Amino acid sequence: MAELHELVDGVDFGEGPRWRDGALWYSDFYQRAVYRVTPDGQRSVVHGELDDRPSGLGWLPDGRLMVVSMTTHRVLVEDGHGGLVVHADLDGLAAGHCNDMVVDAQGRAYVGNFGFDLEAAAEPQPTAVHLVDIDGSVRVAADDLMFPNGAVITPDQSTLIVGETFGMRYTAFTIAADGSLTDRRIWADTPGMFPDGCTLDAAGGIWFADAAGARVVRVLDGGEITDEIATPMPVFACMLGGDDGRALFVLCAPGSAPEQVAGVGGGKILTTQVEHPHAGQP
Repeated sequence: MAELHELVDGVDFGEGPRWRDGALWYSDFYQRAVYRVTPDGQRSVVHGELDDRPSGLGWLPDGRLMVVSMTTHRVLVEDGHGGLVVHADLDGLAAGHCNDMVVDAQGRAYVGNFGFDLEAAAEPQPTAVHLVDIDGSVRVAADDLMFPNGAVITPDQSTLIVGETFGMRYTAFTIAADGSLTDRRIWADTPGMFPDGCTLDAAGGIWFADAAGARVVRVLDGGEITDEIATPMPVFACMLGGDDGRALFVLCAPGSAPEQVAGVGGGKILTTQVEHPHAGQP
């Protein structure tokens, strides 16, 4: 059994963890901030007092951070002066709150959305992943997905694999030269598990947070489960990083509903060492 160690506490709801420049970056929905945490647990605010819930994170090739703005259905980008401006507007296109995002090596972003009003307990509906090109233009990359959530891109930039939380599966696509997604196929079924934030390793496994249970799980192409690590509370995202890429960061919270977690600070980021290092994006 892997031993989990606390990196930081005081998290409302952490999302979009990314390892970059020797630190873990993450969004906190209800603190409306993007944070950076060093390996010794020193946390600093990168962008705070945002006017909307932040979610997925990524970077343009020039190093500017991009942030998903959930309820306004936008992707924001750093303006070079310490602030954020609109990079892409998905309002009227996304069928629910925009959520996680993966950015490829060229700076193209694939953005998922809920597809329905989760907080009002509406019936789940299929929705699309949208492609935001580097110039901010938006188009549908793939549709008929059940809550497209955490996604990864393979190191050779040839394949995008997206977790369908309410589909209980990972679906893969070939990435065309213009960023379009083709050759749709089931990469792995995860019956009884609801894939949330995820991260790819160098042996081809995907570690994912099971939003239906307090565990992170490693799955291979075809659906074989190789590892499970129990967590002390529900877990909604994970990321590989650290100096050797083998530190698995696990973002936990007492729940996902605003009335459970907003302003409470009951969540944590935990970490442990695993066998295979990080690969690909994010």
